[in-house]
Amino acid sequence: MSFVINGLRLIRNTAKCLPARVLSACGLNQPPGAPIRFIIENANWAIRTVGENIHDEINKRHPDAVTLAVTPAGALNNVVHFASQYMWLTWGRPAGKSNKYVVSFFHGKHEDSPEVSRHIEQFLKTVPNLSRIVASNSIVHERLISWGVPSDKIVRIPIGVNTKLFTPPSAQQRSAARAKFNIPQDSVVFGSFQKDGVGWGDGMEPKLIKGPDIFVETLKNLAKDMPVFAMLTGPARGYVKSRLEELGIPYAHTYPDAHPDLVECYHTLDLYIVSSREEGGPMGLMESMSTRVPVISTNVGMAPDLIEDGVTGGLDLSITPEGLATKAREILAPSVDRVTLTKRARKAVMVCDWSVVGRRHYEEVYLPLITK
Repeated sequence: MSFVINGLRLIRNTAKCLPARVLSACGLNQPPGAPIRFIIENANWAIRTVGENIHDEINKRHPDAVTLAVTPAGALNNVVHFASQYMWLTWGRPAGKSNKYVVSFFHGKHEDSPEVSRHIEQFLKTVPNLSRIVASNSIVHERLISWGVPSDKIVRIPIGVNTKLFTPPSAQQRSAARAKFNIPQDSVVFGSFQKDGVGWGDGMEPKLIKGPDIFVETLKNLAKDMPVFAMLTGPARGYVKSRLEELGIPYAHTYPDAHPDLVECYHTLDLYIVSSREEGGPMGLMESMSTRVPVISTNVGMAPDLIEDGVTGGLDLSITPEGLATKAREILAPSVDRVTLTKRARKAVMVCDWSVVGRRHYEEVYLPLITK
């Protein structure tokens, strides 16, 4: 018995040294009265980052209102928010009837693939069990309504960005960042910070919905008349790297352990490219705008909500390498006032600051459900 007691004391004392986010996600530090449980992924990627930031922003104003967890098990009389529709279909139905359920639906359309189409149909059958659906962009918002989802269940709130962290670099910071990644100072550096390979391995099979093929072909086009360099972050980038090597396009690839370490990666860039065929954000869009990196994007996700073509960035309606290359040349043309363009972009993205996004989740999604 003493062995068991001592073991429990060791677990308790060790747990006190862990970050609050880790304790909460593991169920070791959940306040007894927390009315909101946010279900996040184990993987250290975008969905987890979204949940952590919403958790932190709300709890600054309303201490112990939100807990993080990787499972809804044990939730009773809570508002349970699933960070994606895929997690909801995995966990939601057996999670208990005493709770009110919220789901973030970031992206997906029937045309993406038969698998995605089946998933959407499964999701739509569960809509009566949901109290709210959070859509990150107007494209998905309108799509959900067209599928028959009641408009009063949908709340459109953008994916957030930390505008105090993702800030423009000084000339010295830009030079130092390029030196760190061995990027020639005269290169024209294009960024792509995402996961675009299938699975969590080397990523040699491309996840085509993310447009890695479009990204590579865009750089191939641009390399005809400028010294192109690719700056890559994220896991599973094997397909992109192998294609760039075939084409002789130099690149650097890093996968920072901590999200704040991405800032210096943005500081290396001349232009950020969103080449996806479907998106919820992506986070790279907002982070680029916040760091005053010019961004060009296909007409996906939050891009049409934030980019006014030629004013705050470049928006390609064709979703083709040729279209993106044309937009890139337009933005990089000597006649373009990129200082003014990127200032406008940073101002436009302020609606996505996590302080705003967290407050809106609390006031527009959670509070009405808590007070019912």
